[in-house]
This record gives sequence, structure tokens and C-alpha cells, in this order.
Amino acid sequence: METPEAMSEPLTVNVKLFAIYQEAYGVPEIQWCFPQGATVGAVRDRALADHPQLSPWRDRTRLGLNLQFVAADTPLHDGDEVVLIPPVSGG
Repeated sequence: METPEAMSEPLTVNVKLFAIYQEAYGVPEIQWCFPQGATVGAVRDRALADHPQLSPWRDRTRLGLNLQFVAADTPLHDGDEVVLIPPVSGG
């Protein structure tokens, strides 16, 4: 059983950015900390808070967690890899 101190430790996640997200941040990957109980949706929401111009893509962004597409309410764990993939087009 985890101690209360361990439960309050922040989670560190690696966030991979693609397309418009990568353009907004200027890097392909960042590392963020979140409180225990945070979800994958919190990662997307933090990106939108940092860069409000991304808000049109909020509901159209696919969320990936450790190489699988997941729902926004999927819980995060320390060391997870989260991917934000907006709709893209190209030729």
C-alpha cells in the first residue's frame, strides 16, 4: 500500500508533439509534471492553456498513451509517454 507521501508525489510524463502542437512549442518533445490522479486530457488541456491558439483542435486531437490511442479520462502514471496528434492532411 502506498504511503500518503508517495501518493502526493507528482507524475512526470514525456509528451510527444506533432504538427500544429510541435509548431507552437518549437520542439518535438517536452516533459511535464502533473499531480497524482491526472488524466491524459490534462496534458492536452495544459498545451491549450499554454497556447490558446490551439483551442480549435481540442476536440479533434487524438490522444495516445504508451503507443495506444486512449480516451481523455485515462489516468496517467509516472513515466508515461503521451502523444498529441491533431488532424493532419498532406500529400
